[in-house]
Parts: sequence; C-alpha cells; structure tokens
Amino acid sequence: MVKRLAEMGVTVVLTARDEDKGRKAIEKLKTELTHINTNNIHFLCLDVSDPSSIASFVSSFNQHFGLLHILVNNAAVSFNDIGENSVEHAETVIKTNFYGAKLLTEALFPLFCLSSPNTFRLLNISSRLGSTNKLKNPIIRKILEKDDVTEEEVDGMVRLFLEDVKRGQWRSRGWPDLWTDYAVSKLAMNAYTKILAKRYEGKGLSANCFCPGYTQTSMTRGKGTHTADDVARVGTKLALLPPPDLPTGKFFIIGAHNTSVIIHARL
Repeated sequence: MVKRLAEMGVTVVLTARDEDKGRKAIEKLKTELTHINTNNIHFLCLDVSDPSSIASFVSSFNQHFGLLHILVNNAAVSFNDIGENSVEHAETVIKTNFYGAKLLTEALFPLFCLSSPNTFRLLNISSRLGSTNKLKNPIIRKILEKDDVTEEEVDGMVRLFLEDVKRGQWRSRGWPDLWTDYAVSKLAMNAYTKILAKRYEGKGLSANCFCPGYTQTSMTRGKGTHTADDVARVGTKLALLPPPDLPTGKFFIIGAHNTSVIIHARL
C-alpha cells in the first residue's frame, strides 16, 4: 500500500520493527517508482508491541510531519502455518495484533486531522476469522455484537481468552476454531473499530476494517488467492475514498473470485 499511496501523491511513512529491513524496503520502492517524485516516501522505526517504541515513533512523527490524515494499521503476527492451531504464543499475538494497534492509534490521536472537510481515515487491516459468527460462545458473541459494546467489555473478552489458554480450556470455551489466537485478536480489533466509529461519528473520523482475504504474504508462506498488489490496490482505494462516499463502522472484504469486487457490512 505504501507504493500505491505514493503513486497517488500521498506523503507516506513506512514503518518496521527492523530498521535495516525498513530502510531497504524504502530503497527498493524508490528504485521501482522512477516515474514519480519519491521524496514523499519516508521511514520511521516502530514496534507496536513495545510502548516505548510507540512513544518514540509518535514523537518523531510529530517533529517531522505534525498532522496525520490516514492511519493504516497493518502490523500483525501469527505463529501458525496453514492448518495448524497452536496458542503457544497467544499473548504475543494479542499484544501485537490488538493492543499494539490500539495503543498506537490512541498515541497518535492528538495528531489526527479531524477538521472538515479533511476527515481522518483509520483503516484497520483485519480478517474474517475475527467475525462474531466464528464464536460458539453465545454470551461473548452477544456482548461483541452490541451496538454499544465498550472498551472494557472488549478488554474483558481478551483477558478471558488468555485465562482460558493458561488453564488449557480454550478448546472447549467456544472460541473460533481456526487460528484461534489470531482470530481473537481480530475479534477485538473489529470491536474496537466499531467503538471508535460510533464515538466519533459526525466528528471528522472514519474508522473501518478491511479483510484482504487469503493473500500471498510471508504469514501465509506465499500461499493465497490474492496477490499483495491486488490487495494494495483495493486497500488504497478504500483509504482514499472521496468524502461523499466515505463510510464509517464498516467491514470491507475483497470478493473471493474477483478482486475488483468489494463487499461491506456493518462491524
């Protein structure tokens, strides 16, 4: 998406935990984008699982750029291969995929440009694995599907899952069957996005989730039905929707057999 956004003339800041890998990615992009001015592509180091790294990133971003118009939360980890379902690293998965994105979003809030007509765009990269219909626990599902679900309830759901993992009871407690820890992290992400959409409705913030589907990335070991370019094209389109077409509180999905088709539903 960094490449696609830069091609659209957006000033983009790419982040990565590994500074060397991040800078190499920037250099690669600049060699590929010879047809545009690449001075609007920047790199800052960021590890969303480390609060001190988030604080350092926000300080650097504020110093160099000041205002933020678009935030795409794409950082995520999974320690399972396709067909596997271990929860050995559940705490790390939750800490990175949910709490990391949440802490970063909250830390950047003072820099969000919320003034009309410049609606701030928050696009959280999520997954259908985190849909509430994957839950077999009716109590938790009912909580997450409430229009007025609270952050405390979402945090409570996450704590309950981690407690079930520690007690070895997670298989029998109605949690999602596939990539369970990853799915729970996305359940929490989707619910948090819904909370933000409701809280800031009409106040200059658009908060949505985007499921890229089964994409060929390192997380899927290169397997998938969509290429990263396919997904980046759609994600960029969503991030740059014109104000009259810009929704909030939506869950976007790429059509299974046609990457030009975008399906959306309420979070």
